[in-house]
Amino acid sequence: MANSPINASQDSPPSFNWDAWYSQIGGRKINIEEVDAILKKIYEEQYLRFEGPVHEKQIQFDSTFKASEHIKAKAIEFGADIVGICRIEPSDIYKGKQVTEKFAIAVGQRMLWRKFQVVPSQESAIECLRVYLTLGETVIKLADHIRSLGYSCKVEHPIGDSDLLHIPIGLKAGFGELGRHGSIIHPKLGPLFRMGSVITSIEMECDQPVNAGIGKFCDTCKACRIYCPAKAIPDKRSPEAGKDHIGLDRYIVDTGKCFPYFASHYYCSACLPVCVYNHKEWARDFEGFQTKLFPEVIFDPVPNPVDDVPDDLKHNYNLVNR
Repeated sequence: MANSPINASQDSPPSFNWDAWYSQIGGRKINIEEVDAILKKIYEEQYLRFEGPVHEKQIQFDSTFKASEHIKAKAIEFGADIVGICRIEPSDIYKGKQVTEKFAIAVGQRMLWRKFQVVPSQESAIECLRVYLTLGETVIKLADHIRSLGYSCKVEHPIGDSDLLHIPIGLKAGFGELGRHGSIIHPKLGPLFRMGSVITSIEMECDQPVNAGIGKFCDTCKACRIYCPAKAIPDKRSPEAGKDHIGLDRYIVDTGKCFPYFASHYYCSACLPVCVYNHKEWARDFEGFQTKLFPEVIFDPVPNPVDDVPDDLKHNYNLVNR
């Protein structure tokens, strides 16, 4: 029996329209051979492997816990560093889209700290795209496995061209708390990881949002705001933006200031390695390479903000220190 579709909520944002944003700054500014090669693999090879046949015989699990235990073990086997499960809600779906699956299996993969010793940099840009590719393989393999069990599923690739908002899914799946910089901060991995997911209707045990005091830490720490080259990260939370998954008002980054810098300075990402939450735990290299504890941040002149993307193509954001 087919599942009833879940439609996006009226308040859901549209998916990020890269073309519309790039048009505001005169087109794409970054040309890195290694990045182009990775993008080519993602769009021309991985995208072709998103779908596959579902085995006619469906495996039955003894319990929802056994199902989630099995799926999580497979996700780790296929390359995930973290994995969690949550039920999909309308607010998790991009505006104008719908899904028929009930559960999201969120997976995350660590980015290498040694690649973020200088930010923004060509090296950090390549690392961001490398993890999109390797984590893409993880979600594709996990989807193939789920189909072999006799269940349909859908790949939500980490690069973001998907139906679901990765961050709300990650928060509900227990990946951590929402930081001042707008990314999830994991209690062990910090914010230096990427996310993707596979959605399916296998009945599974769900995880719960984490409340480890990370959000409260962000209220005191202002490292990402101080070290944001575009000066796009706010000083205060925004009550009008609603609550996060543990009841805190959200921080809203000024996308109009962030994007021009991001799109012309190696995809920036400075806010991630300068985040000092649990810094000594995760800001080190786990393979023996000599690294610094805190990155060197390059501050170039800030481009003018861009805010003229049509309203129906962009999410709402605050103007920070305009």
